[in-house]
Amino acid sequence: MELFTEFIGIILPIAIIGGIAVFVVKRLEQKHKQGKLGKKKSKGAQNLLNSLIPLGMLVGCAIGLILSMFFSISLLSSISFGSGIGLLLGYFAYEIYGNREENYS
Repeated sequence: MELFTEFIGIILPIAIIGGIAVFVVKRLEQKHKQGKLGKKKSKGAQNLLNSLIPLGMLVGCAIGLILSMFFSISLLSSISFGSGIGLLLGYFAYEIYGNREENYS
């Protein structure tokens, strides 16, 4: 029984984060084929848009690292869950910011 729980503890993060990664990549591939990737008029706004997914992963990784310091979660699991959730949140931020219209005052 202990071997089973250890096996689940190792495989579960890989399966969950792998599923998130496949979802994000397939959605971006679908948007690329349709020609609907986010485009911004200014170079700074486009750079921010292109950086949202990696920034989400970095923030998620940092949050996972901090949580592993305060709770009894293994470092590897917390970093992988954090970066996977950051990938998903970065993708959602990309979608929201990419669909928002630019306002110039």
